[in-house]
Amino acid sequence: MLNSPKSDIQLWQAVRMDDHTAFNSLFERYWKSLYKTAHYYLDDTEACAEVVNDIFVSIWNRRKELEIVSFYSFMQTSVRFQIYKRRKAVKLEIIFREHLTADNLHEPNLGDIRIQQEEIDKVFSGYLDKLPKRCQQIFELSRFDRLSNQEIAEQLHISKRTVENQLTVAVRHLKVCFKHSYLILLIFLR
Repeated sequence: MLNSPKSDIQLWQAVRMDDHTAFNSLFERYWKSLYKTAHYYLDDTEACAEVVNDIFVSIWNRRKELEIVSFYSFMQTSVRFQIYKRRKAVKLEIIFREHLTADNLHEPNLGDIRIQQEEIDKVFSGYLDKLPKRCQQIFELSRFDRLSNQEIAEQLHISKRTVENQLTVAVRHLKVCFKHSYLILLIFLR
């Protein structure tokens, strides 16, 4: 007799018991559907993939505390919430830029701009230095050298999924770091 596929709830209960195979099954079962939902709201393939991967990383990290009754509903709601957060962040950035532009209607001072850029670069480097070396390397190959995930995987002799996971870790870390910096900037600009 063939084994019937496990239900979402059975897989989720296994995930809560640290079963990586069950987690991979849920990932394979829902990644594409969640990506399509994200793509409906965002027309950016990289951002959509990042949203979905962030959600899966989050549920893995919180697997012991999450009580999920309907996995599909939970994941769809999570995607919509992440899209909402991204849109809100974009709106805040627009407001921030408008505020800077309104305050700086005069000719820009290139010396000030260069000094500000150096300070930002120093802060960014400090945040990057807090990442594990391999994670840093993968992030730099992706963002600075503009290599695809597949090219990075081949160059470092690791799987493409490992590259994706490490990029997710790096981006999440930088978002948290810059979120705090951004809030501080907003406070000082008022």
